[in-house]
Amino acid sequence: MNNLFTELENQNKQVPLAETLRPKTIEEFLGQSNVISENSPLLNLLKTNRLFSLILWGLPGCGKTTLARLIATKTNAQFIEMSAVTSGVKDIKEAVESARAALRSGTKTILFIDEIHRYSKTQQDALLPHLENGTLFLIGSTTENPSFQVIPALLSRVQVIRLNSIDDGSMTQIIKKGFAYLAKNYLPMDCEGGVIDFIINLARGDARYALNVVENSYFASDLKDERRNLTVEIIEKICQQRNTRYSQDEHYDHASAFQKSLRGSDPDAAIYYLAKMIAAGEDPRFIARRLVVTAAEDIGNADTNALNVAMNAYKAVELLGLPEGRIPLAQAVIYVARAPKSNETVCAIDMALGDIAHGKDFPPPMHLRDAHYKDAQKYGFGEGYIYSHSQPETYQQFLPDELAGKKYTRLYSRPAGESTNT
Repeated sequence: MNNLFTELENQNKQVPLAETLRPKTIEEFLGQSNVISENSPLLNLLKTNRLFSLILWGLPGCGKTTLARLIATKTNAQFIEMSAVTSGVKDIKEAVESARAALRSGTKTILFIDEIHRYSKTQQDALLPHLENGTLFLIGSTTENPSFQVIPALLSRVQVIRLNSIDDGSMTQIIKKGFAYLAKNYLPMDCEGGVIDFIINLARGDARYALNVVENSYFASDLKDERRNLTVEIIEKICQQRNTRYSQDEHYDHASAFQKSLRGSDPDAAIYYLAKMIAAGEDPRFIARRLVVTAAEDIGNADTNALNVAMNAYKAVELLGLPEGRIPLAQAVIYVARAPKSNETVCAIDMALGDIAHGKDFPPPMHLRDAHYKDAQKYGFGEGYIYSHSQPETYQQFLPDELAGKKYTRLYSRPAGESTNT
């Protein structure tokens, strides 16, 4: 009976176009030339059949799962795939047993865990000994920053590779390949000018989403004389979104213009770019993060409340989402744009980091060093330190001796509304 159900299920299964067109070889893999290109470190390692554990970090649809599968194919490794949402320690143990069996026949194993950031600390800990002794190799995928979501012990055993959103050129090839496949296997088609650019704008670097739009719009298009006729209007109706030109380059251009308008104290321009980004489907959390950066970088201590306003806007957006989230965003944008400006904070930390990067990484003066343990006095640590609350007027050197008198901070702010550059 179970075999009958499985057979019926397979007959009724509709494999998405994105899965059908998933690249079968490394050479077909598009959009990650920073990772997979001629003489790239990763490709050179794969050519020598060398495996190592890694975490692929990138936005949805950028090719994390595809790349993991291709690595397994390239190295002739057993590929075990699981999702962190539906798997646990029991599944990891089963994968380890399978890897041990494969090793006995001379085959390496790659354990691929999708959305690995969803694993608990205990589940991540369960992977450690098996990576340490080489029983299997881990490839994890995540849309979240691994530094915050993956435990340090696991991070120390893997390489983190950042994948970019698929660039417009590669997206064009992927979309054309999708339409060509459908036209070849179903009915020929005609495309209105602008269809590909519109899908690129909608997908924002997500190849899976783009191919889903290709597939749905093809079968929803007008049928005349045994030909499909696809227009931008059909895609707009399916996706319920108007064509706002907003490519990957323009994502960065608008974010740049938005932040510079805030820095330049022009609330009207900042509101316009806010509206443009919202209309184009920009992630409101990304916009809010730009606000937080501006409040710290361009306002700083000239108005300490600006950072509070920006942070509260971020929290409000996470709580409300869109469309309601546009209101606290707009409130914060106007406040940050009108606030007095000072770049003292970013200049100070960057100057200090620059000194350290150029070899000025000196130890603290002896009188400032920790004197709370038994042998500290023997080394002279803490000797001569003055408790500042007791003698606030008494001079005391806090910088390292080699940097005595160095100034990283300055007291300057540009009045609110004044657009002159600092």
